[in-house]
Amino acid sequence: MELVRRGLVLYTFGNASGISREEGLVVIKPSGVAYDELKPEHMVITDLEGKVVEGDLRPSSDLPTHIAIYRAFANTGGVAHTHSEFAVSWAQAGRAIPCLGTTHADTFHGAVPVTSDLTPDETEKDYEKNTGVAIVRAFAQVQGNPDGIPGVLVKSHGPFTWGADPRAAAHNSAILETVARMAFYSTAINPAVEPISPWLHNKHFLRKHGSASYYGQPVKK
Repeated sequence: MELVRRGLVLYTFGNASGISREEGLVVIKPSGVAYDELKPEHMVITDLEGKVVEGDLRPSSDLPTHIAIYRAFANTGGVAHTHSEFAVSWAQAGRAIPCLGTTHADTFHGAVPVTSDLTPDETEKDYEKNTGVAIVRAFAQVQGNPDGIPGVLVKSHGPFTWGADPRAAAHNSAILETVARMAFYSTAINPAVEPISPWLHNKHFLRKHGSASYYGQPVKK
């Protein structure tokens, strides 16, 4: 529902999931059900093979993509997918979102990558699973860290984000849409704009993330 509140989905577009790694179970939004009709009991629980173990509805068609992300990115506890306007625009253009300023650097420790096109065979057979494979492949190609760059653009499709849990994944979806919009405006105002300096990029990311972070209040133990 946070995706709805942030204006990131339209009608039944998009989905979100969470994983219990101890139990090997994924809970995900049902396919094609309007958000204003959703209730907790509508959620679908599956195993990591995509087999439904609890729930009466069909799981999101993007379930195999979510599972591929969970299998490849070990620290991920939640995944979200939207068709938000500006992030989709970058995906349709086939362009990674460059880090042009500190708003981007606060959450993404690098450019947000874009996947390559799927082949005809990858599209025809196991399309959603191969979308996940393309996401994993994109990070291998740019040697990116999915823990530090919790989002990707699927070419001609749209954004997927992830985090420690579904709430964090939805949070990162909202941030991704914001930085996509800012990058669009920045490149329109100045087509020659350069990415942020690596030292300022590192400063803003690391002051929020990692063992030496100092942003916000200390966590009480």
